[in-house]
Amino acid sequence: VQLQASGGGLVQAGGSLRLSCAASGRIFSGNAMAWYRQAPGKQRELVASISSGGITNYADSVKGRFTISRDNAKNTVYLQMNSLKPEDTAVYYCNAIDPEYYTIGNWGQGTLVTVSS
Repeated sequence: VQLQASGGGLVQAGGSLRLSCAASGRIFSGNAMAWYRQAPGKQRELVASISSGGITNYADSVKGRFTISRDNAKNTVYLQMNSLKPEDTAVYYCNAIDPEYYTIGNWGQGTLVTVSS
Protein backbone atom coordinates (compact mmCIF):
# COMPACT_ATOMS: atom_id res chain seq x y z
CA VAL A 1 0.00 0.00 0.00
CA GLN A 2 1.48 3.34 -1.00
CA LEU A 3 -0.53 5.57 1.31
CA GLN A 4 -2.45 4.55 4.44
CA ALA A 5 -4.34 7.27 6.31
CA SER A 6 -5.70 6.67 9.80
CA GLY A 7 -6.87 8.45 12.93
CA GLY A 8 -10.27 9.72 11.86
CA GLY A 9 -13.39 9.46 13.97
CA LEU A 10 -16.35 11.25 15.48
CA VAL A 11 -15.61 14.33 17.56
CA GLN A 12 -17.63 17.22 18.93
CA ALA A 13 -17.11 20.74 17.66
CA GLY A 14 -14.13 22.31 19.39
CA GLY A 15 -12.41 18.97 19.80
CA SER A 16 -9.16 17.63 18.37
CA LEU A 17 -7.96 14.74 16.26
CA ARG A 18 -4.57 13.65 14.99
CA LEU A 19 -4.40 11.98 11.61
CA SER A 20 -1.49 9.86 10.45
CA CYS A 21 -0.47 8.76 6.98
CA ALA A 22 2.07 6.02 6.48
CA ALA A 23 3.66 6.12 3.05
CA SER A 24 5.96 3.83 1.16
CA GLY A 25 9.55 4.99 1.15
CA ARG A 26 9.49 5.41 -2.61
CA ILE A 27 6.57 7.84 -2.37
CA PHE A 28 7.68 9.68 0.77
CA SER A 29 11.39 10.13 0.41
CA GLY A 30 12.41 13.53 -0.95
CA ASN A 31 8.85 14.57 -1.81
CA ALA A 32 6.54 17.14 -0.35
CA MET A 33 3.49 15.60 1.31
CA ALA A 34 -0.02 16.95 1.54
CA TRP A 35 -3.35 16.36 3.20
CA TYR A 36 -6.55 16.72 1.21
CA ARG A 37 -10.19 16.36 2.16
CA GLN A 38 -13.42 15.69 0.37
CA ALA A 39 -16.73 16.58 1.95
CA PRO A 40 -19.98 14.97 0.75
CA GLY A 41 -21.02 16.44 -2.58
CA LYS A 42 -17.88 18.54 -2.90
CA GLN A 43 -14.61 18.30 -4.76
CA ARG A 44 -11.43 17.19 -3.07
CA GLU A 45 -9.50 20.16 -1.72
CA LEU A 46 -5.98 20.73 -0.50
CA VAL A 47 -5.79 21.27 3.26
CA ALA A 48 -2.08 21.48 4.05
CA SER A 49 1.30 20.62 2.62
CA ILE A 50 4.81 20.17 3.94
CA SER A 51 8.01 20.14 1.91
CA SER A 52 10.75 17.58 2.36
CA GLY A 53 12.56 20.27 4.36
CA GLY A 54 9.60 21.08 6.59
CA ILE A 55 8.13 24.21 4.99
CA THR A 56 4.38 24.22 5.52
CA ASN A 57 1.38 25.76 3.80
CA TYR A 58 -2.26 25.75 4.80
CA ALA A 59 -5.63 26.47 3.29
CA ASP A 60 -7.10 29.64 4.74
CA SER A 61 -9.97 27.66 6.22
CA VAL A 62 -7.64 25.71 8.54
CA LYS A 63 -4.87 28.20 9.31
CA GLY A 64 -4.26 28.50 13.02
CA ARG A 65 -6.19 25.31 13.76
CA PHE A 66 -4.40 22.54 11.85
CA THR A 67 -0.70 21.62 11.94
CA ILE A 68 1.00 19.36 9.43
CA SER A 69 4.24 17.60 10.32
CA ARG A 70 6.35 14.73 9.06
CA ASP A 71 8.64 12.08 10.49
CA ASN A 72 11.14 11.21 7.78
CA ALA A 73 12.46 8.23 9.72
CA LYS A 74 9.00 6.66 9.77
CA ASN A 75 7.84 7.79 6.29
CA THR A 76 4.81 9.27 8.02
CA VAL A 77 3.00 12.58 7.77
CA TYR A 78 0.63 13.87 10.44
CA LEU A 79 -2.21 16.35 10.65
CA GLN A 80 -3.03 17.72 14.08
CA MET A 81 -6.52 19.20 13.95
CA ASN A 82 -7.68 21.45 16.77
CA SER A 83 -10.79 23.56 17.28
CA LEU A 84 -12.66 21.36 14.86
CA LYS A 85 -15.81 22.67 13.21
CA PRO A 86 -18.72 20.82 11.60
CA GLU A 87 -17.53 22.09 8.22
CA ASP A 88 -14.31 20.11 8.71
CA THR A 89 -16.35 16.92 8.26
CA ALA A 90 -14.88 15.03 5.31
CA VAL A 91 -12.82 12.08 4.23
CA TYR A 92 -9.18 13.05 4.63
CA TYR A 93 -6.51 11.76 2.26
CA CYS A 94 -2.77 12.15 2.02
CA ASN A 95 -0.51 12.09 -1.00
CA ALA A 96 2.93 13.07 -2.15
CA ILE A 97 3.08 16.08 -4.44
CA ASP A 98 5.54 17.48 -6.95
CA PRO A 99 6.60 21.17 -7.06
CA GLU A 100 3.53 21.99 -9.19
CA TYR A 101 1.26 20.31 -6.63
CA TYR A 102 0.44 17.38 -8.90
CA THR A 103 -0.14 14.29 -6.84
CA ILE A 104 2.35 11.46 -7.19
CA GLY A 105 0.88 8.40 -5.48
CA ASN A 106 -2.31 6.42 -5.88
CA TRP A 107 -5.08 7.66 -3.61
CA GLY A 108 -5.66 5.46 -0.58
CA GLN A 109 -9.02 4.93 1.09
CA GLY A 110 -8.74 8.00 3.31
CA THR A 111 -9.97 8.39 6.85
CA LEU A 112 -13.36 9.81 7.80
CA VAL A 113 -13.58 12.75 10.17
CA THR A 114 -17.02 13.65 11.45
CA VAL A 115 -17.49 16.75 13.59
CA SER A 116 -20.80 17.06 15.37
CA SER A 117 -22.27 20.41 16.38
